Amino acid sequence: MNPNDLIFQRPQGTPQQLILLFHGVGSRAEAMRALGERLASAFPQAAVVAVQGPHPTEPPGHGWQWFSVKGITDANRGERVAAVLPGFVAQIEAWQQETGVNASATALVGFSQGAILSLEASKLTPAPAGRVVAIGGRFASLPEHNLPNTTVHFLHGKLDAVIPYANTVMAAHHLRDLGADITAEVLPFVGHAIHPEFIDMAVDKLATHIPNRVWTRAIQEGALDGTL
Repeated sequence: MNPNDLIFQRPQGTPQQLILLFHGVGSRAEAMRALGERLASAFPQAAVVAVQGPHPTEPPGHGWQWFSVKGITDANRGERVAAVLPGFVAQIEAWQQETGVNASATALVGFSQGAILSLEASKLTPAPAGRVVAIGGRFASLPEHNLPNTTVHFLHGKLDAVIPYANTVMAAHHLRDLGADITAEVLPFVGHAIHPEFIDMAVDKLATHIPNRVWTRAIQEGALDGTL
């Protein structure tokens, strides 16, 4: 774990869930405070932590990043993400071990570069989290297969000039066709930011959305015991 990680809430004993927040390039864990405090208030039995990127940004930057964006292109983005993904997952697993929370009860909430890494992690087998909220993010490359154990919530501003919202639209349609459990919201008049409406939406999605896998299991169990 990074000593600069910011703990917003850690209940006594084993938390019911673990919510990890990941900031954008050139930023730091503190930038996730408004979102982290809101999530802590909404989920009092959850451990809520903002994880700080491990690498300082190149001069003259003063923040932190998950991977370098210097000279980045669509052609080399995937390679850069793949190189740092094991370390990103290791940070998730360290907090899971620290709190005693498993992957199915873990949610990753990422903004921008943090969203990119969270989405890419959802493609892994096994996936390190049961839910991903991607704010102003994108996949480095679209998944080739369904994400059977992860629900993905896309939140994007239509005026985002850093990561165009078309990436969310394309990914949402692609994942839907694969049979994945997803939601997607695009807000007009919002740019590349953790907008207050996105904070409201993130809380709502995590609090009210019942994953398809849970519905499917309930239906199957109901059919077996004759209640349907």
